[in-house]
Amino acid sequence: MTEVQTPIIPIVGDLVRSTPGTISLGQGVVAYGPPKEAIDALAGVTDDLKTHLYGAVEGTSALRLALAAKLRAENGIVVDDATRVVVTSGGNMAFFNAVLAVADVGDEIILQTPYYFNHEMAIGMAGCKAVLVETDAAYQLRIDAIAKAITPRTRAVVTVSPNNPTGAVYPEKALREVNELCRARGVWHVHDEAYEYFTYGDVRPFSPGSIAGSAGHTISLFSFSKAYGFAGWRIGYMVIPAALEEAVRKIQDTNLICPTMIAQAAALGALKAGASYCKAKLRGMAEVREVARRAFAEISTFCAAPVTDGAFYFFLRIDRPLAPLALVERLVKEFKVAAIPGTAFGIDQGCSLRVAFGALEKDTAAEGIGRLVRGLKAIAKE
Repeated sequence: MTEVQTPIIPIVGDLVRSTPGTISLGQGVVAYGPPKEAIDALAGVTDDLKTHLYGAVEGTSALRLALAAKLRAENGIVVDDATRVVVTSGGNMAFFNAVLAVADVGDEIILQTPYYFNHEMAIGMAGCKAVLVETDAAYQLRIDAIAKAITPRTRAVVTVSPNNPTGAVYPEKALREVNELCRARGVWHVHDEAYEYFTYGDVRPFSPGSIAGSAGHTISLFSFSKAYGFAGWRIGYMVIPAALEEAVRKIQDTNLICPTMIAQAAALGALKAGASYCKAKLRGMAEVREVARRAFAEISTFCAAPVTDGAFYFFLRIDRPLAPLALVERLVKEFKVAAIPGTAFGIDQGCSLRVAFGALEKDTAAEGIGRLVRGLKAIAKE
């Protein structure tokens, strides 16, 4: 455990709390809460004795059936005899389940950099090795580099699209190539779709689990946390090959026993609201994204801010010899704005920051982005 990185969100959170008036562009959450349908679904739930008892390890049958219908309609993933849906306590648990189910101590799992830090941490906690493959300047996949990184100890290739921390959305062609590479080389393709509804313009995400013949080697991960403002309810889910069902049940029964019955009832209600609930909120995020794009253009001489097509992040590359965490500390103390240092996402060369704009209303986000740009301008001149 001493070799696992310390979670960066609490560290930056402590900095923010110690500096009143700071606007945080740090944690990747949304500014809205669950839909009314989720709250309404809780009526009478606590009167049912079964709510207070252990439920099925894999989640309630009602929720899994509803998820199977959603997966078929929205993702093109068919849940049949070859696959299983397992409800988890958030997307992080789904990923940890996958790692423990497919890898032994010392095995390798390929991550794309910048990576989502909790993925790298989970791999380390499982006694495995994260093998890092750089994405390109626009944070897109480099298929040849992934292929070269596969060794006899490789057990899985992980892709996240829309991406945390970069916002990149991987094209269908690239994800098909990764999925076929995994099939041909006998490794698992673990694909995280937590931000599936957060795309802009005409861009749409693609689910590798929908590829014909992919069911036997593909693990698809999803979450309610972002789309439905459900972060505190802790509901995610995974689609796994039937061959992994026994392993995942062992893992989840040991770590969790079952997802909370109350949260599952709320999730069933959220599905009634559907994707339109999130998409209605996306219009406001798109406006903030444009405000950020214009602001970062002002500092393009020393700060690269690739405009990506998904999630609610910018991943900045700053052409100055600055230590990322020290930069974050100065931004908080001197300019009252917080971001996350790129080192948390596996970027050890140069200076980079992740900027999240989903957790704030438009005016507050715009003010925070303005503070960030003013701070970077001032510090870059030194």
